[in-house]
Amino acid sequence: MSLSIASASYGADQVGLISGFRFLPDQSGEPIGSEQALAFLQDTSPAAEGFVWLHFNLAHVACERWIRANLALPEDFAEMLHAGAGSTRIEAVDGMLLAVINDVALGFGVVTSDVATLWVAAGSRLLVTARVRPLRSVDRLRAAVKAGEVFPSARSLLFHLMQDQADVMAAIVRETTRKVDHIEDRLLAERLQDHRAELSSMRRTLVRMQRLLAPEPGALFRLLNRPPAWLAEPDVQALRESTEEFSLVLNDLATLVERIKLLQEELAAKLNEQTNRTLFTLTLVTVLALPINIVAGFFGMNVGGVPLANHPHGFWVLVVLVASFTLLAGWWAFRRQAPR
Repeated sequence: MSLSIASASYGADQVGLISGFRFLPDQSGEPIGSEQALAFLQDTSPAAEGFVWLHFNLAHVACERWIRANLALPEDFAEMLHAGAGSTRIEAVDGMLLAVINDVALGFGVVTSDVATLWVAAGSRLLVTARVRPLRSVDRLRAAVKAGEVFPSARSLLFHLMQDQADVMAAIVRETTRKVDHIEDRLLAERLQDHRAELSSMRRTLVRMQRLLAPEPGALFRLLNRPPAWLAEPDVQALRESTEEFSLVLNDLATLVERIKLLQEELAAKLNEQTNRTLFTLTLVTVLALPINIVAGFFGMNVGGVPLANHPHGFWVLVVLVASFTLLAGWWAFRRQAPR
């Protein structure tokens, strides 16, 4: 009983097991610890039905060593772990599906836009997922398991995870589209603000996600074109549906990236136009003030012989003279800006 309670605590297992579940036929998952999972995997009798899902934290120092010593996983899985983060892919090796899944990281109660990597190995009786940073798709899958959803096989868990990944990406695209729509509406309403930093941040995040996730549909289609004999038809169908949905999400993501790029260019053009108008206004004010400044400078000289000094209407003569030059300068400035 104490072992089950310990395993239910997030990251409490001494070997780095974050969460473990055992699935019996037509039943929802039950939490188990690493020792219970190991005893189940070592039991090869016909009575040992079902499969287990073990989710590990690779930041734990004993995690990888325990996996290599106790779980019969292909050597390619260890090579994938040491290869570090990379493009999303999935392949069949020694009767198991090995996958590298990139998804959005999940902070301490705060959803971020950082990309994290999940390493997966799915066999007939075992699903292993390992990560360094929390991921949103795994969190959704664990919530579905705790809610009592029934999974017929370990590979169906993997395909559900990929479906959750596509749903997370679709949610990010929708949220980003909403923000872009808001910026575009303000731009069309001529309520200009400098959103270039915000747009650059969104575009940088989406481009990074696109670069990491773009290989996934190709890898999935290659697997679907030549599925292994041990891959059941329902699993193939689920994989095909996940692939199609993920391809649509990637297309929407690429379209959104291009839209943000065009919006950045339009916003930059609008801001440049606004800056040019401001500079023209300042130049015009300077030009209009030039005659009076010149006249004031000459008549302000503290020397003899200043004209109109004793004239009874000298002030008004200068006013007319300055006004005439100002009107002439204004006509000249506006004439140069008139459309041809």
